[in-house]
Amino acid sequence: MEPEVWRWIWLVATATFVVGEIAMAGTFFLLPFGAGAAVATVIAFAGADPAWQWLAFVAVSAAAFAAVRPLARRLNSGDNPIGVGAGRLVGETGVVITDLTPDPAHLGAVRIGREEWHAETTDRSHLPSGTRIEVVQIEGTRAVVRPLGEAG
Repeated sequence: MEPEVWRWIWLVATATFVVGEIAMAGTFFLLPFGAGAAVATVIAFAGADPAWQWLAFVAVSAAAFAAVRPLARRLNSGDNPIGVGAGRLVGETGVVITDLTPDPAHLGAVRIGREEWHAETTDRSHLPSGTRIEVVQIEGTRAVVRPLGEAG
């Protein structure tokens, strides 16, 4: 194959790996291969033999993979001490700031810590403003709550 072709193959491979990593955010699986392909692209544009390009791709990919695996493992372990995401709110308490009604077209609102969330009760019952609540689950952009003191 022509040396010119390898330049574009590596460039497309770099873009594919990086875009793939962005699409599968949080896995850190394709990122090392993107780094390896980027180095191989630079070497290809420098005019090196395809064997050196492949060697650089494999070596850099392996080194980058070994470097990011501990980070990925730690992030995926699930025991992050700092609450991340909406799931951190399950079990938290708050207060109703806009009446929660049985009408699904009119969601009320609750304050949980410093955040305000659209909310509904577990049984679609009415809760007046000022009622203390506990978050049972998060469904998309709304909290499902129950009044405090109710058996769970």
